[in-house]
Amino acid sequence: MASMSITEPPPPPHFIIVPLAAQGHTIPLVDLARLLAERGARASIVTTPVNAARLRGVADLAGRAKLPFEIVEIPFPPAADTSLPPGVENVDQIRDVSLFLPFFYALRNLAGPLEAYLHALPRRPSCIITDWCNSWTAVVARRVSIPRLFFHGPSCFYSLCDINVDAHGLHKQGDNEKYVVPGMPVLVEVTMATKPGFFNEPGWEALQREAMEAMRTADGAVVNTFLDLEDEFIACYEATLGKPIWTLGPFCLYNRDVEAMSSRGDKPAVAQSAITTWLDTMDTDSVIYVSFGSIARKFPKQLFEVGHGLEDSGKPFIWVVKESDVATIEVQEWMSALEARTAGRGLVVRGWAPQLAILSHRAVGGFVTHCGWNSMLEAITHGVPLVTWPHFADQFLNERLAVDVLGVGVPIGVTMPAMPGTLTDDNDVLVARADVARTVSALMSGSEEAEERRTKAKAFGEKARRAMEKGGSSYENLTHLIDSFTLQ
Repeated sequence: MASMSITEPPPPPHFIIVPLAAQGHTIPLVDLARLLAERGARASIVTTPVNAARLRGVADLAGRAKLPFEIVEIPFPPAADTSLPPGVENVDQIRDVSLFLPFFYALRNLAGPLEAYLHALPRRPSCIITDWCNSWTAVVARRVSIPRLFFHGPSCFYSLCDINVDAHGLHKQGDNEKYVVPGMPVLVEVTMATKPGFFNEPGWEALQREAMEAMRTADGAVVNTFLDLEDEFIACYEATLGKPIWTLGPFCLYNRDVEAMSSRGDKPAVAQSAITTWLDTMDTDSVIYVSFGSIARKFPKQLFEVGHGLEDSGKPFIWVVKESDVATIEVQEWMSALEARTAGRGLVVRGWAPQLAILSHRAVGGFVTHCGWNSMLEAITHGVPLVTWPHFADQFLNERLAVDVLGVGVPIGVTMPAMPGTLTDDNDVLVARADVARTVSALMSGSEEAEERRTKAKAFGEKARRAMEKGGSSYENLTHLIDSFTLQ
């Protein structure tokens, strides 16, 4: 009898994932890594020691599930070489706006350790997925001969606006000009203050050019969105970029239990169980959740306006404030007085909060957000409509998507960006308490318009869940991505 040859199955693909050292960029890529690992691919998150420590909870969960998921530490450049304070390895640790640019230049020094790690692996990885802002990885991928995909954190709506504005040179228009973004399937008007683009500030031009070049030379893109949310913008973006776009989200739906939801960031300032217990006492869709992400700051005058506006709205609320924003005795005393006046209907969380667990609770019926894409997508995924308060970067265009295209948001009325560290204690109140109270009341009311927003948000939430289920668009796109990098 002739002997039969047994063909060994190909090894699973190995994805190297390099997030930007910023919470809003790291969280979705960690979720993506776990999604890949759950589907049988090997996923390695490469980051620095401070950021790796924040991900221990995620690593522990993956370890207990025996997933092929790992956190790889590479050293951050010594403080003496970067002009940064010792221990600063994440954007949210920066307190002085003048340090943002040195921080991004310091990240370039991670190229050497990353390349050394890749060369030391027994088998060349299948693909490297890197944050759009980590343009320095393009050289590393080329030297090691690894296909490279970029991950861009915002919506495809935003990314299409950005690439069209750049292609037409509209960044160079005058300060007071308003213009229509070309190449969009819907009308999109912006001003120079609200135009798309990361790294658009003076002094950042080199980084912006490098990032756009790295985008154009990549082999494709991964985006945290889903087909039923952005179908026409996804198609236009893919055609304009001329590369495959894998839409695989919403990544947050991978976090299906309490432990997974609470392991996605820093240690909670208030125990998740205490927040859940408080929410359990509230009526369905009655609570407004307020949070402005990991970077945007609120100085005392603006902080007071937010608090008074929430109080004046008469609605139950959970408000997340940064520890740095309530560091002074004056603010602490004011905050304590607010908590006393709103006892029973208001909960203030100082520090990090388990946002996904909050947004997924039945009692939460609205979200005052800075319009970061992660936050917006998490809310929409759980059927929660929005009060939109954009601050910078992609957030003004994300607002346009939520309000004008999807119909799930109420704009608070901000027309000027507030970059981190640019406001002072003495001025620059961009939103008055009356605007906070007005928009919260409009969002949480029982009016026909409010109910229509809520109905649309809940419908998108159902579509998001279907996209991530077997047979759904995002599930099948992930299958195609893994198959594309599996050796045949």
